Amino acid sequence: MTRSALLLALTALVAMGACRTYENYSPLLNQDGLIPADKYAKYGSDQAAAMAIARAYGDWYAGGTREAYALQSDGALAYARSLPQVATVVADAPGYRLTVTFKSGWRTAIVPIGKQ
Repeated sequence: MTRSALLLALTALVAMGACRTYENYSPLLNQDGLIPADKYAKYGSDQAAAMAIARAYGDWYAGGTREAYALQSDGALAYARSLPQVATVVADAPGYRLTVTFKSGWRTAIVPIGKQ
């Protein structure tokens, strides 16, 4: 009986260790393997605006609470709407994503870029 209880406890401990965390902000900021933001911004004016919005989105980071998500996305939304080439902006605050449609017709998803 004690051997099966020990095996059950060990299995539960291993299963708890295998669970991933749901903190998804840090992996999102990792830009390894992607085109550097400065190089991507040189592709055109819409791409430069997208990188400026992404940097502003990263600058507004205030923590991992719902209120902080809302504050961050509201700040990035206000900045995106202030740019002349942006037609519409839709926020997905818990997903750390803005969907931006430019007046040229290009639509893209923008995630925060952290300080380098």
